[in-house]
Amino acid sequence: MNDQEINRAVQYVTASTSYGRETVADILRTGLRELTELAVQSRRQFEREALLEYVSQWTIKRTGQPEPLVREVLGCAGRWLDELYEEVARRQPDPSGGSSGDDEDSETA
Repeated sequence: MNDQEINRAVQYVTASTSYGRETVADILRTGLRELTELAVQSRRQFEREALLEYVSQWTIKRTGQPEPLVREVLGCAGRWLDELYEEVARRQPDPSGGSSGDDEDSETA
């Protein structure tokens, strides 16, 4: 996600909740950053609910914000979280044993 998309999510969630912009921005940037890292680094298959729970717990610990606040903010940002979830899912290895990356070409010598 680029900064413009994150700012749009922050504006939307701030308008939809009673929380301040700085609090919302901190929670969203922390949660979305972790989802992005998972999309880039992880090879594991994740269920949406398990991934959301992980990101919620991660964000609670990193921001020090109360759990209900973090869950509400992340819940309001569901559209953006779903887009990142789809990115994580696309980057997962093919369950048939193939890879979604380009490293298969390196096996031919």
